[in-house]
Amino acid sequence: MADDDSALRKGDKVEWDHPQGTTQGTVKKKLTSETQVKGHTAKATEDDPQYLVESDATGAEAAHRPEELRKR
Repeated sequence: MADDDSALRKGDKVEWDHPQGTTQGTVKKKLTSETQVKGHTAKATEDDPQYLVESDATGAEAAHRPEELRKR
């Protein structure tokens, strides 16, 4: 997704890697300004957006850069 982050939309099913394996979830929204997510600051901007995603397994929300996400 790094080449065309505009391809991600609210409701898209995505997956991403982390140290314990791969997680699947749903895009909740595109972040274009600094946003607090679970006590962490997502330093998103218009030029460097991030996406709020919800894990299918746990329901937890996290912010991810578009290059970390893959559409399913």
